[in-house]
Amino acid sequence: MTPDDALDANGLPGGALFDLTSDHHFMGEALRQAGKAYQAEEVPIGAVIVHGGRIIARAYNQVELLKDATAHAEMLAITQAESALGDWRLNECVLYVTKEPCPMCAGAAVHARLGRVVFGASDPKGGCAGGVLNLLQFPSFNHRCEVTSGVREAECRQLLKAFFAEQRQRPNGG
Repeated sequence: MTPDDALDANGLPGGALFDLTSDHHFMGEALRQAGKAYQAEEVPIGAVIVHGGRIIARAYNQVELLKDATAHAEMLAITQAESALGDWRLNECVLYVTKEPCPMCAGAAVHARLGRVVFGASDPKGGCAGGVLNLLQFPSFNHRCEVTSGVREAECRQLLKAFFAEQRQRPNGG
């Protein structure tokens, strides 16, 4: 191992201040997208898709804006990534999303053959990456995604909590 290969106190190579290929970094990019949703008064969920260490898709929830129940961050990001690659198969891609995918989004991730799904906040009431059930790794499906959970979970959860607290304060109750 050369000195440049040594890890620093943060576990990063060569004394680097930031690892721009880490789950932490890419979840930060998904959080930026969730912030856009928050500003648009959409449920603040953001997603990015990474291929070869590079972001190829960015999206946030746009259900209200587009008047489309399928306009979840993951669905929009998957469509963008497929377009960017010119293929519906996303085997070599990683989806980063701020909240555990719902049944629709988990199903789309499996059908698009995403290699890996990384999420922040778990959803014990409706999540389908281990919350209520795990569609991403369902044994009888012909594809299973690798799953990493809890990345920047506190930040992801706090954004959702703040949004729904504000919604409850509105005169019409959100």
